[in-house]
Amino acid sequence: MLLEPIGDIKDHEISITLEHERPYPPVLRRPAYPASPQRRIAIEEHLQDLHDMNILRKIGHNEVVEITTPVIIAWHNGKS
Repeated sequence: MLLEPIGDIKDHEISITLEHERPYPPVLRRPAYPASPQRRIAIEEHLQDLHDMNILRKIGHNEVVEITTPVIIAWHNGKS
């Protein structure tokens, strides 16, 4: 369970409990779906914002990532 600030977000407790133990099932280890150039740009902008807020971090080329998270881009009035 995680009970600590995420990045620069303070005063909000977040509880995360993983229901699976290592080794994680293949359904949690899937390759990325292809994204259109417009969506790819929007994803990169949002990821950069999350990185700047210290919510996400870049991983090293030799670092193992066993669980991935889907990304959904929703457009409203031409903005993601």
